[in-house]
Amino acid sequence: MSVSNTSAEKKIDEMYDLIGDIETALFTTRRTDAALVTRPMATQKRDAVADVWFVTNIETHKVDEIQHNSEVCLGYYDSGSKEWVSVSGTASICTDRMTIRKLHQSDWQVWFENEGGDRDGGPDDPRLALILVNAHTVTYMKAKHSRPVALFEIARGFATGHTPDLGRQEHLSEKELG
Repeated sequence: MSVSNTSAEKKIDEMYDLIGDIETALFTTRRTDAALVTRPMATQKRDAVADVWFVTNIETHKVDEIQHNSEVCLGYYDSGSKEWVSVSGTASICTDRMTIRKLHQSDWQVWFENEGGDRDGGPDDPRLALILVNAHTVTYMKAKHSRPVALFEIARGFATGHTPDLGRQEHLSEKELG
C-alpha cells in the first residue's frame, strides 16, 4: 500500500466521496464503565453543520455515552472495492429544532415509532436529535484498481507471499481538516 503526497483539499474530497459511497458507519463510543460499543449508523449527506453527522433518538444509550466521553471513532468499509475510512473525532448532541427542521428527511420517520402527537418522527419530535462529529484525524485507503483487478492482486499475493498493493493510504491531520 503506497502513501502519496495528495493535497489536503483532494484528500478531504476523496474522504467524503468514500463515506458517501459506503453510507453506513460503524460508530464507536465509550460506555461509562470504559467498555467500547460499536453500532451501525447511517451517515447523513455532507453539510456544514459538522464534518460528519447522524440522526439519533435522544433516549438511547449512545447519547449518554457521548455526554460522558465525547471521543468517538467511525469506521467505514466497502467489501467490493476494499476501500475504507477511519475517522477519529469529538461528538456532540444537537437538539436545536431549527437545525433539525432544516436537515430533516422524511425517511428518518421509519426509525421513530409514531407514538401520537409530535412524537411521530417528524422534525418537531422531541426524541429526534443530531450527533455532530468534529473530525480530528482521518485515515483512509483509496483503491487504485477495479474490483476484478483487486481480487487478482489478492490472489497473486496469496500465491507469491507478497502483500497485495490495493491502493494508496492517506491521512488527514487535525490541521488539514481545519
